Amino acid sequence: MIRLYDYWRSSASYRVRIALAMKGIAYERIDVDLLSGAQAAPDNRARNAQGFVPTLEVDGETIGQSLAIIDYLDATHPEPSLVSPDPLTRARTLQRALVIAADIHPVDNLRILKRLGAMGIDQARRDDWYRHWIAEGFAALEAMAGDGRYLGGDAPDLSDVCLVPQMYNARRLETPLTAYPRLVAIDEALRALPAVAAAHPDRVRTG
Repeated sequence: MIRLYDYWRSSASYRVRIALAMKGIAYERIDVDLLSGAQAAPDNRARNAQGFVPTLEVDGETIGQSLAIIDYLDATHPEPSLVSPDPLTRARTLQRALVIAADIHPVDNLRILKRLGAMGIDQARRDDWYRHWIAEGFAALEAMAGDGRYLGGDAPDLSDVCLVPQMYNARRLETPLTAYPRLVAIDEALRALPAVAAAHPDRVRTG
């Protein structure tokens, strides 16, 4: 039995849903409502010491952190592969993925935005903060994007799995995207894939 403890609009959870769908893995989705603070409840902390989502539960064992979960899925369900065994290709995939997962996402995370609010920073300035860090990361990622259909070339890779949720957030916060034509084109191609479409927050929210 595979369970995903998830929140519909969580970027990290979105990544895992995409990976699961791409690999055709059946799972039970269990909602953890971040807005109500359910992530801090004892039962969620018991399976995820950080009190985060997503958490993947497989036969009673739990894994947190989206990239760790996807690495596990890639090891146990190798097709389609999301990270190449070739060392250089693998390093470049991780480089692109970490621009999002390590540099953009953590500083735009809900808990960071709540902390900014608690420090007296109003919503308009928090939104500006959010867009600033997306723009910083996207500028670098645009320069890293090649000429292929996806960031991964002819087939999506881990960096593509990370891109789609971040583009969703960028649009939700009305981030200007005209400076990133490659990222926009790649995201459009990715969102046309049935597996990616199935993982969209609106599909999850409405069931």
